[in-house]
Amino acid sequence: MASDKRSSRLAAIGVIAMLLFGAMGMRMWFLQVVDAPALEQKVQSNKTRTQKLLPERGRIFDRFGHIMADNEKMLTVTLSWEALRDQADRLELFGRLAPILQTNVTDLETRYAGPLGSDGKPRGSKYSPLLPLPIKEDVGEDTAMYLLERSEDFPGIDVTTEWKRAYPYAPIAAHILGYLGAITENDSAQYLDLGYNLNERVGQFGVEKVYERYLRGTPGYVKYEVDSRGAILQVLERVEPVAGNDLHLSIDLSLQQFAEQALETQLRLRRFVETCQAKDAKRQSVKPQFPDCSNLKAPAGSVVMMNYLTGEVIALASYPTFDNRWFNSGISGDKFSEIFPKTDDPDKSLLVNRAIQGQYNLGSSFKPFVAYAALDTGQLPGGAEYRYLDQGQYQLVSIDKESCQIIKCIFRNALCGGGNYACRYGSVNIEEALAISSDTFFYKIGEEIFSERGGQPILQEEVRKFGFGSQTGIELPFETAGRVPDKESKKKLVDNGVLMEGESPNYLVGDNVQLSVGQGLLAASPLQLAQAYGTLANGGDVNRPLIALALLEPGTPNSDQVGIADLTQSTVAVNLGTTDTTRRLNIPPEIRDPIIRGLTRVITGPGVFYDFYHSTTGERLFASYPYDDLPIAGKTGTAQGAASLPWNDSSAFGAFSLDSAQPYVVTAYLEKAGYGSKAAAPVVKCMFMATIGAATKAEVLPSNPLDITATVAAPERSLPSNRCLGGATYGGRD
Repeated sequence: MASDKRSSRLAAIGVIAMLLFGAMGMRMWFLQVVDAPALEQKVQSNKTRTQKLLPERGRIFDRFGHIMADNEKMLTVTLSWEALRDQADRLELFGRLAPILQTNVTDLETRYAGPLGSDGKPRGSKYSPLLPLPIKEDVGEDTAMYLLERSEDFPGIDVTTEWKRAYPYAPIAAHILGYLGAITENDSAQYLDLGYNLNERVGQFGVEKVYERYLRGTPGYVKYEVDSRGAILQVLERVEPVAGNDLHLSIDLSLQQFAEQALETQLRLRRFVETCQAKDAKRQSVKPQFPDCSNLKAPAGSVVMMNYLTGEVIALASYPTFDNRWFNSGISGDKFSEIFPKTDDPDKSLLVNRAIQGQYNLGSSFKPFVAYAALDTGQLPGGAEYRYLDQGQYQLVSIDKESCQIIKCIFRNALCGGGNYACRYGSVNIEEALAISSDTFFYKIGEEIFSERGGQPILQEEVRKFGFGSQTGIELPFETAGRVPDKESKKKLVDNGVLMEGESPNYLVGDNVQLSVGQGLLAASPLQLAQAYGTLANGGDVNRPLIALALLEPGTPNSDQVGIADLTQSTVAVNLGTTDTTRRLNIPPEIRDPIIRGLTRVITGPGVFYDFYHSTTGERLFASYPYDDLPIAGKTGTAQGAASLPWNDSSAFGAFSLDSAQPYVVTAYLEKAGYGSKAAAPVVKCMFMATIGAATKAEVLPSNPLDITATVAAPERSLPSNRCLGGATYGGRD
């Protein structure tokens, strides 16, 4: 019996052995016959290394060919990953390289393993494992030659030629151009799908971001044969990269510089202006819990200049600004945090393009579009000839007296008489109401267009025709749509806790009254205001703002003038500058003409006489303006700020040329800078004067080298002459 059991065991072992040997034989056959090509490819790949050759990025020009973004060759030292696998060898190699590259072992190790996480462990390198590890960018030629001549002492070392972005006129147009930055973790999958390597720098802001895929070009590659330690033996194959498209912008660099200088100069001047609260009958401040007086803060603002026939953006300035060269300066993280500190204070936000992202009340600069709504819907009996007796205040008639005990029913004009009482203008029609900026005239429109039509969003539908509440479509990133308030948007604001506790979620008549003078829940950008004023100017075309005219074939040659490309020798690849009218409004003369006359009187006068002469909101400021050389029409606006304190008021102004041969529209918005006639209007006035040579423009010169010891994001700049900002203004209104 024992013998039988042994025989059974031996037989079983034999069967198992045969199965194992059979499986091994099948595996060997599979590897040698079926999978041989794949294995051969893997073996060969271990003997070769492919390095991507990044193309020269397309350059960016202003409308006249000034080179606003250029490229400089840069030498980068790399190491093969194979030479770094052994920790002891890696640290020894880093220790010898660090003093040569003027860095330290810790920084080199961070490039290899990534920064330390909260657990104290490296989070992994951000650099592609398929490409050599870049350990130092922008090294000198002497350093590069020294390392290459001693490659046997530095296994896996190589030096590659790359391109470094240059902004010759920085910080001019930084918010337009943008900057390049590392691919973020959130965007990594998207860029990998597009064939990028994670160690490439891509457009992160401005047109650099919007036109990234055109500006980048097509990478090439070089394939090397390498030994087991990654040392290069020979070049096996090389495919040259193809440069990116050049980009031709609509911006006039000279006027762009002037706009930025005018904006910054005016904001700085306004900070020296003291403004005080209104007084009651006893000469006491009406809000005793606040200081009687305070200087204006004037922290920020923007300017937009467009061609209202084509939509081409001539200048687009935002302040505070930054020098986009910081983003490729190689400064430390601590230094970068000093220059670009994180802040919850919107006044200090640097990387915000206020021209397209600002969410502002527009004050009285919004009134022309309310006037259009009233005339277009037949709200005013008698149309443009309708007259209203302005006695300084307006009381809602659709609200019963009992309700008026708990809600605001009385709305007043801006103050006259040194701030002692609301201005009274007497009998005014729509033209005069625009000229002297009668609030009560528009309060009446705001109430009646709402209450007489069952609370329907009639006013909202009318002003949306001009583009308010929608993105303009400009090809710059992060544009906001703004808000034309209605019942849906107000309910959302209440639900999200944006409005004060206890605020009704219903859209009320008082909300519409506030909207009628550009206040309340309205939110719009200076670019939207420019688009809307341009629509009035051109007779009804709501043109999409154009920041770029064309993508050009790579390699636009330089002209004989330093820093200027020869656009006559360029070839258009894609025409971006065709007029793109979003919609066409029907603005008949009986509607447009009285509005234009009212806006013209803002500039030229006359005002109205009631008790005494009331000048228009701009006639004193523009008394020195060369009107015959470039006639313009416009409207001031003052948007009330927090607690309705005068030092929180923001200043707005929009204007356009009446000469279609010089079809410019300009808007300015200066935050917490006071009355529209005193802050924003002078900036717009300067812009128009600059276009006709009546204001001094500084020559546009290449920038000084970036001062990496600086502690601010951009140096202070000023107009070469402040004369265009001057002019007497009325002391107490828009």
